[in-house]
Amino acid sequence: MDEQDLYKEIILDHYHHPRKSGKLAAYTHSSHIDNPLCGDTIDTYLRVTDGVVVDASFIASGCAISIASASILFESLLGKTIAQIQRITTEDILASLHTHQLTPARLKCALLPLEAVHRALIIKK
Repeated sequence: MDEQDLYKEIILDHYHHPRKSGKLAAYTHSSHIDNPLCGDTIDTYLRVTDGVVVDASFIASGCAISIASASILFESLLGKTIAQIQRITTEDILASLHTHQLTPARLKCALLPLEAVHRALIIKK
C-alpha cells in the first residue's frame, strides 16, 4: 500500500466511523463554527478540569477531510493541557491526516476542527 492509499484509508475510516462524535452530557467549554464556502459545520464540547481536557466530543457535518480531521483531533485531546492544545500547528493536523499536500480549500476544511477547539477554549459554556 502506498502513502496515498494509506491517506485515503485513514480519511475514509474516520469519516465513516468518527470517534468522539456526539454531544457530551456535561461540558465546560463549547463552540460552533462553520465554513460557508463548503458548508462544513462543527459543534465542539470540552470538559476541562484544572486546565486539562478530561473529555471531548463534537457534532459535525461536512466533507470527509473535516470530519476525519475532527475525529483524529478529538481523540488526541484527552489528557492535554490547554497550553498543549494551543500549540497544535497546521503541520500537526496534516501529519495526523498523513498528508502534507492539500489545496487551500481542503486545508481550511482540515483546520476547521482545530479552530473550533481554540474558540471553545476562549469562550466558556
